[in-house]
Amino acid sequence: MEKRYDESWDVILKPLFKEPYMRSLSQFVQQERQRCLIFPPEDLVLNAFKLTPLDQVKVVILGQDPYHNDGQAHGLSFSVPDGVALPPSLRNIYSELQTDIPGFTYPATGNLTKWATQGVLLLNATLTVRAHEAGSHQKRGWELFTDQIIQKISEHCEHVVFILWGSYAQKKAVLIDKSKHLILTSVHPSPLSVYRGFFGCKHFSKANEYLKDHGRLPIDWRIATD
Repeated sequence: MEKRYDESWDVILKPLFKEPYMRSLSQFVQQERQRCLIFPPEDLVLNAFKLTPLDQVKVVILGQDPYHNDGQAHGLSFSVPDGVALPPSLRNIYSELQTDIPGFTYPATGNLTKWATQGVLLLNATLTVRAHEAGSHQKRGWELFTDQIIQKISEHCEHVVFILWGSYAQKKAVLIDKSKHLILTSVHPSPLSVYRGFFGCKHFSKANEYLKDHGRLPIDWRIATD
């Protein structure tokens, strides 16, 4: 069977997979898949770790839950596959990019794989969800797993930008060593809060400035190919 994550993550993921809570979580998710529809598909749960090798992580954008409607979730926070309608938060992210990044044109696709392959880890705090039931797999162990991953990235890597949108994500700042990484925070890009400080936050250009200042290649945030 093809490995579902890049082998560079073995140093972090293998010990975590052996933890008792992860065995319980795995059993829970398998039982859920037998009785109802779970997103994302099993082969895409660890997609973020497949597309972004540990030694190439430059930016971490933390989401909360996978999208719970049909065809949306593919293992990358805020991202949807090609051909799927753009969710409201992602539309707002693109609007901010238009004002922040010169040359950014509003794309037709919500697929952020291009970011992931450049070193942007698009990590949700919870990695599975029951179809059409938001938050249905919260507090089952995923948060402990992803908290430990954030902490390990902070320990293993140098000069990473952690982008924390909304109060839920901002609570993860305690897991990050501020002396060797940059933490950028704002309200969430959802329609409920976007006008309270997300628009104008310039997190994408700030991330690139930090990367360049520390000798790292900046991210090409453009999605549109034309």
